[in-house]
Amino acid sequence: MGAILLQGGTVLAHEGDLVKVLCDHDILIVGNKIEDIGQGLTLPDGSAVRVIDCQGKIVSPGFIDTHHHLWQSQRIKNWASDTSIEFDEDLLPEWWLSTLELLAKSAPFGDGRVRLGLGFDDFKVPRETVRDLWARCHALDSVSLLKEYDLLNSKILFSHINGIAESDAQILLAYGAHFSSTPETELQMGLGEPVAFNPDLSSNASIGIDCHSNNSGDILTQLRLGMQHARGVENVQVSENGEYPNVNIKLERIFSLGTIQGARAVNMADKIGSLEVGKLADIVIFNATSPSMVCAAKENPLAAVLLHANVGDIEVVVVDGVVRKECGNLVDVQLLDGINERPGEVLHQREISTRLLESRARIIERGRGQDVGRGMEFLYKTFG
Repeated sequence: MGAILLQGGTVLAHEGDLVKVLCDHDILIVGNKIEDIGQGLTLPDGSAVRVIDCQGKIVSPGFIDTHHHLWQSQRIKNWASDTSIEFDEDLLPEWWLSTLELLAKSAPFGDGRVRLGLGFDDFKVPRETVRDLWARCHALDSVSLLKEYDLLNSKILFSHINGIAESDAQILLAYGAHFSSTPETELQMGLGEPVAFNPDLSSNASIGIDCHSNNSGDILTQLRLGMQHARGVENVQVSENGEYPNVNIKLERIFSLGTIQGARAVNMADKIGSLEVGKLADIVIFNATSPSMVCAAKENPLAAVLLHANVGDIEVVVVDGVVRKECGNLVDVQLLDGINERPGEVLHQREISTRLLESRARIIERGRGQDVGRGMEFLYKTFG
């Protein structure tokens, strides 16, 4: 079994919801799991060990994105249809349900890295339809209705919940349900204050990117933007009361929002979200000597990541024990063909970019002459 030794880095480790900085520490990865964390670690006998020098680096648990419209990465804002399209009046047609069941039986994918979930937010359908759908996939949305249907529990992950009523918020907390805030989208689209930074609700919060067609595609940006906005709102209120501004939203809390709390939200806290022996090797390594991080990293490594770093400072990414980014570049990726996951071709990042642009061009071409107004009418009729 192969092994990777991350040697001599500054490790950001969790102790509960607190963050402990471990200087000059090693992390030993065997297979896809963290085997040991400590100083001067010895290598396992008979293993093909790869050593990655992490001196001058900050080693962090991987960040967890709990809400992302991934397909919108192609930045398409048109309806993929033409003016003769006819919308299916049946919101849950049989072909859709059979496809869902096929995927559910085949999941998880990618050696367990890809799991199946369902986003649902139309409550005009009958109660029994909702209950039947829940029985098929165990995923739904709406606080009071789920409580009424006896379906609310800690496996539920709500999206946004901006402007949630206090009574619904208390129900959510009481049942241990989680939610995802997407600061950049929510602030731009006028959805209201991102709820994840509300101290009364943050224990069940996580962070998502939402629409990459609309904004940046990394969790660091979402954490920083949401935190500083929330700090600003707090300080306006403090100033209006004639008091001096204060920083009540602490960095440890924000770091946990993007890591261990995201893992709890997707029911994977026993596998990812923190650097612990026995967990999957899901790791991000920052170059702490970059122009943006160099002095801050020496003063406060956690602040260097949350207040100073950008995605260009990430040198290495390890996902499920496999190096996916190295020396600042994404490594080649092998595609899996279909739900049976037969190994397919291997692509370089440049080829992936080329194919995305080609797909984008085809979608734009198919969309020429669309009746966007009709599409919006259907959207509001269905979900409004």
